[in-house]
Amino acid sequence: MEILLKGRPIVPGEARGLALVSSKPLSFLGGVDAKTGVIIERGHDLYGVGVKDKILCFPHGRGSTVGSYVLYALAKNGVAPRAIVNSLADPVVVVGAVIANIPMVDYIDISMIKTGDLIEVDGGKGLVRICRK
Repeated sequence: MEILLKGRPIVPGEARGLALVSSKPLSFLGGVDAKTGVIIERGHDLYGVGVKDKILCFPHGRGSTVGSYVLYALAKNGVAPRAIVNSLADPVVVVGAVIANIPMVDYIDISMIKTGDLIEVDGGKGLVRICRK
């Protein structure tokens, strides 16, 4: 079964991978270790989980503008997500995705996506395809 979700294109590019989904906003500054890609924000539902090579799905970002540079550092360190899917894009996450060249889409109902789903993201067209058996 395939489900196609249409959102707003944010950062062009295509990616395919396993979804990592959170119902909570994410702060990259202080919330994600830039060297390892592991979420280190205590109390977050993804605490201790790595974002490397995942399609990271979360409602929106929060926190300092330095979070943009954390996303860039994740990419430089080879531990960045393959793509980002948001309900509503936050300027900090958008800037980080742009400078790190991470495909990004928003206006997506992330409750339709489950952790472990195989998904394809087309950041240029604003499409998210969920591939389920």
